[in-house]
Amino acid sequence: MTKRINRAIELLEDDQPIYYMGPHSGHVLTYEQGLKDSQTWADYINVGMEHGCFDMTGLDNYLRGLVDGGPTKSGHRTPAVIVELPVEGTSEEIVKYNAWQVRQILARGVHGILLCTAESADAVRAFVEACRYPTNLNGVGEGLEKGSRGVGSENTAGPIWGIERSEYIHKADPWPLNPDGEILLGLKIETVRGLSNCEQIFTVPGIGWAEMGPGDMHMSMGVIRDGKDDEAVEKARKRVNAACKKNGVKFLGGVHGGGGEKRGDNDPDLDSLKKLIDTGARIIAGSDENLANGGRKYTNRKMNY
Repeated sequence: MTKRINRAIELLEDDQPIYYMGPHSGHVLTYEQGLKDSQTWADYINVGMEHGCFDMTGLDNYLRGLVDGGPTKSGHRTPAVIVELPVEGTSEEIVKYNAWQVRQILARGVHGILLCTAESADAVRAFVEACRYPTNLNGVGEGLEKGSRGVGSENTAGPIWGIERSEYIHKADPWPLNPDGEILLGLKIETVRGLSNCEQIFTVPGIGWAEMGPGDMHMSMGVIRDGKDDEAVEKARKRVNAACKKNGVKFLGGVHGGGGEKRGDNDPDLDSLKKLIDTGARIIAGSDENLANGGRKYTNRKMNY
């Protein structure tokens, strides 16, 4: 029996790394694709709307497919679904003006949102508040004001989670700020300005995980990325990781292997993954099922996958 609606949070609570699939340039958002993805190997599905289409009808249909194709091998109603928000986190004003995007995405019944180009604590604070109902008070007066999410969408989101309206309102709140929350909020630090402010950014309550975006970080530093990451970008990754650890925020790291055949104990990508896990990364990029299974074996994962 599962402990939570959100499989990703359930695993993170047990200090287990989580592995995701889904491109940053968008996902096939159809009912049929949802049926297929309902049995995915991944712990969560990334839906890229920063660079992909802002398709709410497609997301509706996709989530219905996940429900009808479920439950997952782990027994959850659906895999967790996390959407990359189109708006950038460059300022409080920009996030507030575009909070309608947050409302639209959460209304579909997703389990998390990633704010890209997070650059200031005020922008991140506005992001967290936009994701919360004003009746959920954890952290209010301690770095946050009341949430600004209005009622109405629980009638569409609740059925995707398989719960009633009142329970959805209580549980649709960021974890670990709310220990009962089932929403996982993430940040991407990918500019020099965001890097300069990352220690302050991660003090904002309500953020579950973060990553350093190497592609845009190279651009922000005036460097063209050519295969191996620049030394300055590697330093940026370590700085973001350290700031995450200091504030109890889970860190995303990546190992991009070649996929294919089952990996042996001496596989160099698997060795890199083990080192990444040992440095504290708990969200793993790479979209490689066999590599993920090797990592699950390494950390003695008990949950079925």
